[in-house]
Amino acid sequence: MQIQWYPGHMHKARKEIKQALPKVDVVIEILDARIPFSSENPMITELRGDKPCIKILSKTDLADGNITKQWIEFFEQEEGTEAALTITTQKPETILQLPRLIRDKTSFNDRPIHTMIIGIPNVGKSTLINHLAGRTIAKTGNEPAITKGQQRIKLENGIILSDTPGVLWPNVENRNSGYRLAATGAVRDTAMEYADVAFFLADYLMRVYPERLMERYELNHIPDSEIELLEMIGEKRGCLRAGGQVELDKVSRIFVIEFRTGVLGQMSLEVPDDMHKELAELEIIRAKKQVKKDAKEAKKRGHKRERKN
Repeated sequence: MQIQWYPGHMHKARKEIKQALPKVDVVIEILDARIPFSSENPMITELRGDKPCIKILSKTDLADGNITKQWIEFFEQEEGTEAALTITTQKPETILQLPRLIRDKTSFNDRPIHTMIIGIPNVGKSTLINHLAGRTIAKTGNEPAITKGQQRIKLENGIILSDTPGVLWPNVENRNSGYRLAATGAVRDTAMEYADVAFFLADYLMRVYPERLMERYELNHIPDSEIELLEMIGEKRGCLRAGGQVELDKVSRIFVIEFRTGVLGQMSLEVPDDMHKELAELEIIRAKKQVKKDAKEAKKRGHKRERKN
């Protein structure tokens, strides 16, 4: 799935982040616990270089706990990651662990510690800041692109937080990551088709969480295809047109929203092994594209030589 949504303020934010990073001691990257790989912005990884980084998995109340443990173990072994932490607004005490963790991972006891919070849209950056500050400072909402510019917040424990707008990258090459970002609400709904995302979700959830689907939608079996599942859900939810035909867009919207809000239960859409597999596949795709590009350029050079002769 190609995401065609990269608002102008994100381009501006990228420049501002690049300019501010030299003065930052620690980068705090917030990831969606349901999609830690897909919500990790490769552009940020490139920009921060060897800057110390603390990875935070947010929305753990919506994610599969067993899979979240796998991701924490993965990130703790990752080069360049100082620590990994899980948080949820359902348990504010998990958020309040962060200042102590920042202090533990740095050696600056005689001066303020400058940190920068980075993450994709709608991952929970502003909510985190408000909990740490103990008051409403940053705007929050259940849609992406709420924060438009950088904000600096001083905490009582000598930590200075720089909040940044949610930043996507211009080209999400991994089609599975594109679907996962759309499914979790990281892009505006106008940038996707609900039915496309619902088909992706249905395919994955039928394979990984069939019991949850059967329980939620009172099914006596899991059908053979995504369209059959959505039609069964549509019939039970009354998403019918005249003549009894299921209204696909309506049931798709219901299905995606029920996943996003946790109505279907705690679910994750990827595991660390998926990341390795998809990165390898992506390298093959890139190599093929490069071969085609090189062949096209060679052909152009051949035509130029022919015209000269």
